Amino acid sequence: MACEQLLRAPDCTVHVREPTLFNSGTHPRIDVSFLAGVAIAVGAITLGVFATGVSPRYFLQPVGAVIVLGGTAGVILLSTPRGALLSSARRAAELFVTAPANREPLLEEMVQYARIARRESAQVLESKLGAIGNSFLRQGLEMAIDINSKDELRALLETELRVRERQGESDAKALEVAGGFAPTIGIIGTVVGLIQVMRQFSDLASVASGIGMAFVSTIYGLALANLLLLPAANRIRARVAEKFETDEMVLEGVLCIAERLHPTLMRMRLQSFLRTGHRPRPDAVADVLALKAKAGH
Repeated sequence: MACEQLLRAPDCTVHVREPTLFNSGTHPRIDVSFLAGVAIAVGAITLGVFATGVSPRYFLQPVGAVIVLGGTAGVILLSTPRGALLSSARRAAELFVTAPANREPLLEEMVQYARIARRESAQVLESKLGAIGNSFLRQGLEMAIDINSKDELRALLETELRVRERQGESDAKALEVAGGFAPTIGIIGTVVGLIQVMRQFSDLASVASGIGMAFVSTIYGLALANLLLLPAANRIRARVAEKFETDEMVLEGVLCIAERLHPTLMRMRLQSFLRTGHRPRPDAVADVLALKAKAGH
């Protein structure tokens, strides 16, 4: 019965003070760990170059850079559709900034909406949708207001969740594919350099110097893949996994609101999505079970 009514059954007999609504939108800031990783990797390689006593100019080969960068860019365009490529580029640009991963404010926001759904009506809750910062939560509550079947609501939300996860995997895959081809393209640049060296085989001094310069293209390909493209792909996957857990919490929260579950029980159910330090104390479980038994009467 409760699943059929969901949020459309008004309850105007209880009038309470409007609760404070939390804004789950967080302000992004520079991702210090990401930039630190880039700086450490580049710094370590630079120090290694200086330690060999070889002039840094020796590693500046425009022809090799053009072959590796241009070839990798061409591979990305060949293997990735335009829309997916733009999406991957936007996702890669977002790696330089991060937002706090604290889910507790979002949980408390959903608890407040659960109180509104229980004590007032779906119309009151609907009037609050514009103030919701989390887009998935706003979309889920809109569905909960309009859909009468809990099973249908869950199916729609889970479909949306899977689509978001696949999109993130597609964005990471584009960079991963480029990272797989970059070292091979670097080898192509090295072969081109060796062909040029062999044309000057009569001058052994030039040959020895040219062979070393030719292998710079391989360094370019390996560095591009292992210091940029593959780490960025793994970073995107980590971000997607973290966002997926947050969206799972939102999904369960929306279903709790649609069921008109007691806010305290709802909080206990959703706290499993929080970090260990924010989870409920074991001695609080007995109080919640007693509250649930009381609500059953």
